Parts: sequence; structure tokens; C-alpha cells
Amino acid sequence: MDDMSAASAASLDRRAELSEFLRSRRARLKPEDVGLPDFGRHRRVPGLRREELAQLAGVSVAYYTRLEQGNGRNVSAEVLDSIARALRLTDAERAHLTHLAKPKQHRKKQTARVQQARGALRLLLDSMESVPAYLTGRRGDILAWNRMAAAVFGDWAELPAAERNWARLVFLNEEYRELFVEWDQKASDIVSVLRMDAGCHPDDPRLSALVGELSVKSPEFRKLWATHDVKEKTYGVKHLRHPLVGELALNYESFHLAEGNDQTLVTYHADPGSASAEALRLLASWGADATRAGSSAQASGPS
Repeated sequence: MDDMSAASAASLDRRAELSEFLRSRRARLKPEDVGLPDFGRHRRVPGLRREELAQLAGVSVAYYTRLEQGNGRNVSAEVLDSIARALRLTDAERAHLTHLAKPKQHRKKQTARVQQARGALRLLLDSMESVPAYLTGRRGDILAWNRMAAAVFGDWAELPAAERNWARLVFLNEEYRELFVEWDQKASDIVSVLRMDAGCHPDDPRLSALVGELSVKSPEFRKLWATHDVKEKTYGVKHLRHPLVGELALNYESFHLAEGNDQTLVTYHADPGSASAEALRLLASWGADATRAGSSAQASGPS
């Protein structure tokens, strides 16, 4: 437990996060990427030097050095924007840098309280009878889901509430390594979203505990966490290996709710006329039997 507490405390220290994030983004840039001469063997650090980055951003070396050491106090939005441009940050990375350097104040009670899905959202999920859909909150917690989501991903109602979390499922549950064909990509996406969450809510004790536990229990999580990559939930295609209907190619869409509560509605659908669409129709016709049978198949493994 002491190791876990130490890991979580180190992972979510805002000053350390800011310092390590800037270092990691600077290290990935080569001089030739930004039009600077490369002196080859004379370079002793990977990527750009602090002096080079400061020059590109139009700030003094001393100013940038203080920022990279985790001191973001009084830094202006204009300076952060200049540094973001010099580092060629994505929109998600720019937002993450701003959260780390100029954090918003959150009341600890708000951050620690258990999130809930509104009744109207639960009814919406239930009305989507042929579309697997679920609602997530901070930390990747799964707050609500419909019957089709249970048929595709497993019945989360059978899990304790604390275990209904995407990071826990993907990194600590062997069944989900089998379910996701591109498990490595799914794992990377989850960690990137958690990084964004940590930047927005560095004082969230539940998030700190989750990061600490996963850092101790999962070498894969620990390695991905150290990359400091950030990403927001968007859209794409997930390839699944379902225990009953075989491989599925499902398009997913993520919809951030406009209530400022960090909740996201995620839906899945198959291309019309595809084998995956037929498989979803089959799962829908089986209903609760698909969920029970799928759980049994996963538990028993291949015959």
C-alpha cells in the first residue's frame, strides 16, 4: 500500500507533471523538424535544447527553464501559446499544458464525489435498442449502459461499482485483452484520456488512487503513463473479438455532454449490410441470453 500511495502521489503532482510533460514534448522534436542546424554528435540531449526551444518561442532561456521546472505561476496565455506553437502541440496537448500551468480551482468535495447518470440519460440509453451505448465519467468510470452494450462488452452489472472502470478492465482483466483485437491501441487511448483528466483534476483522490494502483499492478500501464501522451475521446473504429459472434468492426462516436460534468456518451454502430451489422442484429435478438452466454464463454475459454 505504501508503494501504491507513493506512486499515486508522484504521478499526480502538478509541478512534476508540468515539468515532465514539457520535457517529453521537447525531446520528441529534432532540430531539423523546426529549421535549426543539427550538430550531430555534439548534441548530448535528445530533441531540442532548452535554449533552442526558448528561441523558437520568443522567451528568455531563464523564463522557459523556470516553466519547465514546474513553476507555471503568473505565466501568461500568450506565452503558453507561443510555447505550444514551438513544441507543435496538438489541440489536446495545448489544453493539457494550460491545465497544468494555470490550473482551475476545484473544490475537493466536488472532485471526490461519486458521479451519477441523470435519469433522462438512462432512458435515452434504454431507447437505443439496436445500438451499443454507454455513459462514462471522470477516470473512465462506466456510469450507465444499455442492453446492447452489455451484450457486446459483458454485463457490468455483475461487477462491483468500483470495478466498472475502463482502465481497470483493460489493464487488469484478461477477458478484455481477448475482446479488443488492437489491445495496445485501446490501452494507449485510455492512458491518454486519463492524462487529460489528471491535468484537469490533479486533486482528485480517486484518480490518484487509480493511477497508483495501476502503476503498481500493470507494467504496461506504467510504461504508457511515462510517455505523457494526451488525447481526447473522439471517433473511430474498434475491432472486437466477441466470444459468441466472432470479430466485429464497430464505428464509435463520443459525445461530450454540455453540462460541464466530464461525462461522455459513447455509441457503436456497424456499417449497413456488413457482417458486423448482422452480428449485432443477432446479439440484439438474443437479448439477455447473449450477455449470459458471452460471460460463460469468456469464463470457460476456447474449447
